[in-house]
Amino acid sequence: MEQENTEALQNTGVNQTDTAQLTSEQINASKEQLSVIDYKMVTFSLADKDYAIDIMKVKEIAKAGHFTYVPNTMPFVLGVYNLRGDIIPIIDLRLFFNIEVPERNPNVLENVLIVTIEERTFGIVVDAIDKVVGIQKSTIQPPHPLFGDINIAYIYGVVESNNRLYILLDIDRIFGDHAEEDDKETPKMDVRAVSHAVNAQPEITSAPSNTQTNETSQQSAEPVAENEKVSKKDDINFKFVCESLKSFRKFNVSSVNDKWAEKRFEEWEQEKGAGKTQLQNETETDAFMKPFYSRCNGTWWTKEYADAVYKALPENSAKQISVWNPGCGKGYEAYSLACLLKKRYPNARIRIYGHDIDLLSVSNAPLLNIPANVASDWYSSYTTKTVNGETTFDKSIKDMILFEYHDCVNTNALPVVDIIFARDIVSFLPLESQNKLIADFGEKIKGNGIVVLGDNESLAGRDKWTENNTGSVVTFSKQ
Repeated sequence: MEQENTEALQNTGVNQTDTAQLTSEQINASKEQLSVIDYKMVTFSLADKDYAIDIMKVKEIAKAGHFTYVPNTMPFVLGVYNLRGDIIPIIDLRLFFNIEVPERNPNVLENVLIVTIEERTFGIVVDAIDKVVGIQKSTIQPPHPLFGDINIAYIYGVVESNNRLYILLDIDRIFGDHAEEDDKETPKMDVRAVSHAVNAQPEITSAPSNTQTNETSQQSAEPVAENEKVSKKDDINFKFVCESLKSFRKFNVSSVNDKWAEKRFEEWEQEKGAGKTQLQNETETDAFMKPFYSRCNGTWWTKEYADAVYKALPENSAKQISVWNPGCGKGYEAYSLACLLKKRYPNARIRIYGHDIDLLSVSNAPLLNIPANVASDWYSSYTTKTVNGETTFDKSIKDMILFEYHDCVNTNALPVVDIIFARDIVSFLPLESQNKLIADFGEKIKGNGIVVLGDNESLAGRDKWTENNTGSVVTFSKQ
């Protein structure tokens, strides 16, 4: 108790050496003053100076990055961000206050305060977020121009706590749009334009004339040539969907899948209606992505799909054929591929490198059994019975596959290969990793080799790659 009293007196500015001379009334008064904390603020730094805002305005703090750029906005608006389904504007407070900003590193997340003003939510980027400080509201002093490098109109007051002077910002004045008549000259952060862009809805201001209606109908009825279609890449709603895909399912829209993403967005817009396309949760995201996944993804291949892949396999008289199967998962794809390759190249010695980062899956893959209904299908020539009566693949098929725990974006010691079978995995990598993996494909594949990606993934348009269409299966080879 004595230690607590001493600490309390130190925090109220009383020198410890003078405590013996204090009366009991003075001690109690000091303790009472300390106990009355009626205002809490979140503190942060800008250009090595201490700032704070009312904690009641702060919804949460976060580390965030990769904001989606919004055209035609003020320079201090970094873009928008998907906060668990809510699209919010992101403001760099340093740029707004004309404070020098260090060069940005796209791989480093920003310190963001999520604030709510007048039922609108914003993200504020600052240098560093410190802590929550409790004070007495009566200790807040009026602002003075000497206290900061920013306009005094934005300062609510200044307050000292633990020998640090905090500049308390008037967050309502900065973000609010309810200016007083005597405040018209104070510049405001016009982030409403961003909010309106986020919530933009198509609006009809007047009824069109019959002539206009007929002309519009005729124009709509005319087919649009493929090369005349307007790209969705600059559509703000499409950008929000892309951010949601990345946030909820780590799906990154890039040149590998952008044609599918744009087409799917158009379908989604027709299903949901204009202005209602945003993906609010994982369930909606999964519904949007359902058409993306390839045939027989994560399951046994049907005879129809196996026949389609068989036709796409090139002629190859080599005695040794090597195959890379990144993202092999539980082994359904690797085993299916092994059976098909044995049928296509009966005289070759085949080696399949099955890689995945799911340690449990690749560990159990060598022990995989086959359901009776699958074993009686096109797999029947490559199966055998165990002593327990279960159906599994025969030794010749199992010896083809080497299952390994390995991240495909890291350097590996694979030899050059004839076939790369990597369905539906490139799209779920960050953009930098996508480029790295595709470059690795180019280094690992032989001159006459092929790459098979997902049904809705493509290398078309990239340098050094040629697209080959064989029935319903598309392959890619080096030019």
